[in-house]
Amino acid sequence: MPLIVPAYAALFGLMFAAISFRVANTRRMRRVSLGTGGDRQLERYIRVQGNFAEYVPMALILLTFLELQEWPAWLIHALCAVLLIGRVLHALGIGREPDNLRFRASGMIATLSVLIVTSILLLAGGIWRGSL
Repeated sequence: MPLIVPAYAALFGLMFAAISFRVANTRRMRRVSLGTGGDRQLERYIRVQGNFAEYVPMALILLTFLELQEWPAWLIHALCAVLLIGRVLHALGIGREPDNLRFRASGMIATLSVLIVTSILLLAGGIWRGSL
């Protein structure tokens, strides 16, 4: 049974809740119920939330499968930590005007690296076990 990834998933859940609260609070303060109302800061917050929702679930699924294939715990911790750092950097990078392009790019590189590495490892694990 996976134990490592669920702990990180809980951290990501809290992070997503904080990001979502920021969107909801900004909507309330600026009285925008749908869309951005032309508010550039709200648009940035919505994109931080959307980008998080687009990438984190797939990464957690792949990481869970790695844990189920019994890859080393240190590797799973490392990949989860890279994903967490990447998501924080990305949120900091696009959450403010102007962008911090270094944080934004570093966050996406970290996130995409986790997706690519976990995908390759899962395929390799299937091949090594003779199931592919």
